[in-house]
Amino acid sequence: MTEAYVEVIRQTPAPLPPLPEGDPLSRAQWTSFMAIADAVIPSVRPKTTAQKLKDQVLPDKDYSDAYNSLRAVISEDASDNLLKEYFTEAPSSILAFKSNIYRLLAQNIGNDAKQQMLIVLSLLNTCAGALILTGFPVRIAAQPVHTRQLILRRWSTSIIPSLRMLARSLTSLTNLYWARTSPTLGRVLAFPRTPLHGTPGKGFDFAFLQIPPSESPKGLPETIETDVIIVGSGCGAAVSAKNLSEAGLKVIVVDKAYHWPPEHLPMSEENAAVQLFMNGGTIISDDTTMNVIAGGAWGGGGTVNWSASLQTQGYVRSEWAQAPHNLPLFTSPAFQDSLDRVCGRMGVTADGIRHNKTNQVILDGAKKLGWAVKEVPQNCGGENDRHYCGYCTLGCGSCGKKGPTETFLPDAARAGAIFIEGFDAREVLFEDRNGKKTAVGVKGVWVSRDSQGGVSGKDKTTREVIIKAKKVIISAGTLQSPLLLLRSGLRNPHIGRNLHLHPVTIVFGIWDEEVRPWEGGILTAVCSEFENLDSHGHGAKIEAMTMLPGWIIPFLPYPYDDGGPATMKSLAAKVRNMTAYISLVRERDTGRVWAEKQTGLCRVDYTVSKFDQKHMVEGMLGIAKMLYVTGAREILTMVPGVPSFVREDDELGSQKDAASGNGHAKDGINDPRFQAWLDKLRNTGFPSPQSVFGSAHQMGTCRMGNSPRTSVVDPKGKVWGVEGCYVMDASVFPSASGVNPMVTNMAIADWTSRELAREMATAEVEAEGAEKARL
Repeated sequence: MTEAYVEVIRQTPAPLPPLPEGDPLSRAQWTSFMAIADAVIPSVRPKTTAQKLKDQVLPDKDYSDAYNSLRAVISEDASDNLLKEYFTEAPSSILAFKSNIYRLLAQNIGNDAKQQMLIVLSLLNTCAGALILTGFPVRIAAQPVHTRQLILRRWSTSIIPSLRMLARSLTSLTNLYWARTSPTLGRVLAFPRTPLHGTPGKGFDFAFLQIPPSESPKGLPETIETDVIIVGSGCGAAVSAKNLSEAGLKVIVVDKAYHWPPEHLPMSEENAAVQLFMNGGTIISDDTTMNVIAGGAWGGGGTVNWSASLQTQGYVRSEWAQAPHNLPLFTSPAFQDSLDRVCGRMGVTADGIRHNKTNQVILDGAKKLGWAVKEVPQNCGGENDRHYCGYCTLGCGSCGKKGPTETFLPDAARAGAIFIEGFDAREVLFEDRNGKKTAVGVKGVWVSRDSQGGVSGKDKTTREVIIKAKKVIISAGTLQSPLLLLRSGLRNPHIGRNLHLHPVTIVFGIWDEEVRPWEGGILTAVCSEFENLDSHGHGAKIEAMTMLPGWIIPFLPYPYDDGGPATMKSLAAKVRNMTAYISLVRERDTGRVWAEKQTGLCRVDYTVSKFDQKHMVEGMLGIAKMLYVTGAREILTMVPGVPSFVREDDELGSQKDAASGNGHAKDGINDPRFQAWLDKLRNTGFPSPQSVFGSAHQMGTCRMGNSPRTSVVDPKGKVWGVEGCYVMDASVFPSASGVNPMVTNMAIADWTSRELAREMATAEVEAEGAEKARL
């Protein structure tokens, strides 16, 4: 068969910045790392042609069965040569895999975690060290692939927690970067780099201020003056910039990120992680159990989120209005006006939504079970029927998603706002004015684009810049806003604490028919049946998960047993027939963020509490029931040690759905075998430390409140203890929002920025009156 998978990629490339100088690993450490990576995702060959040091060896019949099983689930257009290439691919053969690991270790991972990994890799390259860690007096790279896999399997079930963590970390990193850099995976899945639905959009033509090179031999900083400086360009920043600019104030918006116009979007999964997300899309908690994904783009999280536009629920607003927060704004008509205003500007509506398979399962499953469910309004300018695209995690090339870069930031520009990209805010500047510590500006470092207009070249201008302002607004996001306050010398003990993450676990369903789950809106339905499990507003929501291969495959349960790593490639290929869901918890218990001294990197100190894990389990079981009653063939979870639930033909019932080809469970969820599997899930829970969780929402680290003894900012967003400094982003949430935080973030910023504009206008009038009186 000839290779039929050919694709013309529309997007303009977005080359990555140069790799940092200085290899983070020695040659010996690279040898150990690649030996492990090649055991996690091995080259698989039949016994007759395999080499034990390079390949996972399968008996010829087992290889033939695995090959035929893979052939059954992938595109009919895939050639035999492609399948063989896929089977024999290993991470060490992929140049981009190594460069991604290099970038991660050089600049995106905490120093403690890096040093621990370097020690382990060095030990594994010695006979004595290998004996201690593996039980074999042989360097790990000298072991056959099957022995390396045995070592990983033993680590994964070791009585020593640190070894279980080591196995999890190494397999997770390998799966992540293999899935995002594999030259064969996308072709096997027939996953198109350019979305099949929608057409390229015309974005706003942003103009960015360019800082000239310094003419001083001492490299003195460039100084700029304005009324208001806003640090950040995300959801809170964009709304604030619009309101303050339209109030007639001079506004400068700065962001460390660079703007990528729609012709570059959606980016590849590899490039988007670096260009559009913080820390290369990889922020791992201190205990290594939480993977945090945070936007790092021009437009912030609004550039990479999933269009879900849910308003703050009444019970959360009541909680914030009552003790201990005591913020009556949230139950006032003014806050509802702000919610409606920001939704109106983005054209938020649920009308005309076309649900893909993933979201239709939520709607149908909840209906069959009698559970609370609804459509999720989208910020698509009232044209939901035209935005049938599952790639928004990588940036929206159609401009169908009306986030900050399509709405509030262009509004601010039309009102005169000035934008600076590539600006790393280092500290807020303060002066003593009338006996009060007063913010007077921001100091930072600006890095230009290269001479080709990109960021991959080394010919860039770097300047220290001081922006003097009457008011400073920090909108750098929940992970970075508190760090900027701390770098600026503020010592309120609540700065960086009260971190909420909406932790999630994922449940996967595999179907008999092809799903192509990356097509269609990512999150268009939500089940809220389990949102209030403690009668105090804490519980789980069930939502859809993005199904881009490089973002979902890393979370698949790794098959240490049941066929081993060879099975991982077969499982990854089943993404074509897969849907996935998150049990998203509005958690009670919190964590904190802090800055690593050596690197300045944001560190996340967060562990999902047993209390919140119980709620996550209930959401997970709910997803499993939905998948069962809607006819999924196989159900998988992230719970270590619990195998998937697989149904035979007779268990799917005699009735066949003419549209999908899937059967429906004739006994519903009362099937005894299914109930026994659910009991095992509930009883197992999330064993520590091998369980892993995820988060794409961050809130609360500059909490709003009515007293500096309990919060960071006052009811109008002003930082306690200083004048002229405000925070306007999701870090001010008093607790977790319980819904995707974009609209809540925007609404709070809408109200606080309008209040600030009124106060500044009043102060200007009073100053003019005083001047006239003096004259």
